Order: sequence, then C-alpha cells, then structure tokens
Amino acid sequence: MDLTVIWAGLIAFAVAFYVVADGFDLGIGILFPGFRVGAERDAAMNAIAPVWDGNETWLVLGGGGLMAAFPLAYAIVLPALYAPLIAMLLGLVFRGVAFEFRWRDPAHRRVWDFGFCAGSIVATFAQGITLGALLQGIEVQARAYAGGWWDWLTPFSLLTGASLVAGYALLGACWLIAKTEGRTRDDARRFARIALPALIGALGAVSLATPFLDGQYYQRWFVSPGLFVTVPMPLLVAAVALLLWRSLKRDVDGHPFLYALALFGLSFAGLAISIWPDVIPGRVSIWDAAAPHSSQLFMLVGAGIMLPIILAYTGWSYWVFRGKVGTDGYH
Repeated sequence: MDLTVIWAGLIAFAVAFYVVADGFDLGIGILFPGFRVGAERDAAMNAIAPVWDGNETWLVLGGGGLMAAFPLAYAIVLPALYAPLIAMLLGLVFRGVAFEFRWRDPAHRRVWDFGFCAGSIVATFAQGITLGALLQGIEVQARAYAGGWWDWLTPFSLLTGASLVAGYALLGACWLIAKTEGRTRDDARRFARIALPALIGALGAVSLATPFLDGQYYQRWFVSPGLFVTVPMPLLVAAVALLLWRSLKRDVDGHPFLYALALFGLSFAGLAISIWPDVIPGRVSIWDAAAPHSSQLFMLVGAGIMLPIILAYTGWSYWVFRGKVGTDGYH
C-alpha cells in the first residue's frame, strides 16, 4: 500500500470537490449583475445560501492536506504563487462578507451586490491563474523556489484564468436552472447558452497550448501508448457539450448541471494525464515531496475518521435543501 499515492488521491479528490461545489457558488456571483434587482437576485442567493460556506471546507482540506502530506511541494508552491493565492483569499473574504451583509444592510445592498460579484470574479480568476502557473512550470533549484515574483503572470496563465471564469459561470447557470423557477431559471438558461461556447473555446485553446509548454506534456498526449488514451478525450468533450447544449432547450432542469459536471470531470482527467505523477509538473514528483511514512500513516487515521463525517454532513445538507427555491425564498 503506497500511502503517498493514497494521499495524492485524497488531495486531488478534495480539490476536485471544491472546484465543483464552490464553483457553482462563484459562478452565480460572476453572473449576478445579469439578474434583475430584487426577487431574481434574492432567488439566486437563496439557491446557494444553505451550502456555500460548507463547500469551502474542501479548499481547507486540500490546502491543509498539501502542507501536511507534501510539505516540500507546499514550501515551493506558496512563494511561487503568493500573489494569485492572496488575491483568491481576499476575493473569497469579500464574497463571504457581501453574502451575509446584503441581507442585513439593505440600505447598502447595491454595494454588497458589487462586492459579491467582484469577489467571485477575482477568486475564480486567481484560481485559474494558479492552475496555469503550475502547468507552465515553476523554477526549482536545490529543493526551493528559484523564480521571480512575476513568473506566474504569462499569457497562458491569463488564458487559464479566463477559462475558469467561463467554466464557473456555466456551473452557476446550470445550478440555477436546477434550483430556481420562472424568470430566474429562464435567465440562467440564457447565460448557460453563452457560457458553454465560451468554455469550449477556452478548453480548446488551453488544450492546444499545453502540450507545447513542456516536452512531457507532448509525450503524454501525442506519443503512443498514451495516444490511445488521449485521442478519445476531445470526442468525449464534444459529445458531452452537445448533450449539454441540447438539454438547455428541454424541460428537464436537472440535466444541464449533470452534463456540466461531466465536462469538468473530463477536464480533471485531462489534467491528470498531463501531470501525473508530479505534484509540481516536470520538477517534483509526489514521492519526492512526500512527508515521512509515519507522518502519512498518522494523518491517514485522522482523515479516515473525519472525511466520512464531512461527506455525511455535506450530503445531508444537500438532501435537506433539495428541490427548487420558491418565490418565498424557501426550498
């Protein structure tokens, strides 16, 4: 039993769960100015009110798990990406404060609505830049970060930032299709029809650029035997995108969100193909960055207890607040 692989899987699961769960929260914030002031915006807020703060649990689990299980990677990544990570955290703070205060300070609701939208965009864009900076490579010498303050800022990282904004906007729109009614749902469908082509175009651009960032990416995507795994990926993405587009024209409100999740799942698979088994692509593998075996084993006992509890209360909260948000704000 390789504990390093297990911990890599746990952290990947936590990050993926965060991206999907908090992704539709942030996506609703990105789309927020497009909804009419009053009942529509209130309905959009109420669609995520019971779950949004719990969704961020997975970000803490992913970041804390990286620090504990792969301390070398944490020590390299953090100084390399201080700026986008700080921007992400500030965006999440402003988003959270605005979410709470818009209900309790109606006299300044316009200000809090702006903060909710701006915080969501900043946090999402910073997360995408962070992913792009990791993929393009981090300069490492003597087991430490050896690059400059602005190395993360490149056209590719800006492209991945914009791509994630489009992806979260699509997730948010599809969530609202499933959770709201009337004009809010109709507007969400309209936004999804805009976000889907934008996301597919962005995915195509990122996919075309990534193999030329590093030789290992090109080898894994265009040289056999990996070629036999990677060739079906674009076809699967196109098929799921077509199904999502068709579902936006039908009356089964739950299907668009499921297809959007499938798109993100394929994106995660493509990312895994590109970087596995590295934790810092092309520089540090998961085994090079891993904590001692005894530490991993000790932490795994705690994770084995806490992770089922987190999954249980997360699943219970989604079950309790299942169904659509009514005009009165209740599920």
